[in-house]
Amino acid sequence: MKKRVLAVVLAAAMVLGIAGCGSAAGNAGGKKWIVATDTSFKPFEYTDASGNFVGIDVDILAAVAEDQGFTYELQSLGWDASIAACQAGQADGMIAGASITEERKQSGWQFSDGYYDANQCMAVASDSGITGFTDLAGQSVAVKTGTMSASYAEELSGQYDFTVTYFEDSPTMYQAVVGGQVAACFDDTPIMAANIKDGGLAMKLVDGTGNEPAAYGFAIFSDNSKELLNMFNQGLKNIKANGKYDEILAKYLG
Repeated sequence: MKKRVLAVVLAAAMVLGIAGCGSAAGNAGGKKWIVATDTSFKPFEYTDASGNFVGIDVDILAAVAEDQGFTYELQSLGWDASIAACQAGQADGMIAGASITEERKQSGWQFSDGYYDANQCMAVASDSGITGFTDLAGQSVAVKTGTMSASYAEELSGQYDFTVTYFEDSPTMYQAVVGGQVAACFDDTPIMAANIKDGGLAMKLVDGTGNEPAAYGFAIFSDNSKELLNMFNQGLKNIKANGKYDEILAKYLG
């Protein structure tokens, strides 16, 4: 899939708010931070009908930046490309519904405090007779490359005798389920629920297939971005305390 790179400029009101902010944790030296994301992860980050980046992660980052007085550019690179950009020093951080895990920490990810707890589960086509993992024997199951849902499916594949097929993005994966190219898919539960509901997808979540929840975190891959990570943590605490965080969740989740 062609990778799109888009830039988000902070809204005028937000810029005015930042200009008047005298926080000691603010934008030292006028640096503009580059933050990578994957805008096919509704309701956490996606593109609206007008082409704007929206979602829980997008709004949390904007609120944190306003609180801490820093500016940033949000680039939509896709999941794999966002990780690669951070690892190569082409981006300073990443916000894309990334689950905080020990495995990722050991491989070089540095996470913020968690900002949302989510788990992964399985979904099938609306007319599918699959009711659980035992019905997957001999079938192909779709996952998005490099995600927690992929790891979850991989762990189950041997026990339940199904094969794992990898996709670069969730929308293409969902279409494979609807089109019958695969029997099921695994993804983050709130993401699939939102896409099924808002996109009118002929899919359904399968009860009893969820794993234990893990927190999403803002991620960096270099100590050069520690200042950004620290500002994110402090800003997150502040927006939770002043009610802005709850407002953001209510806006997208009800």
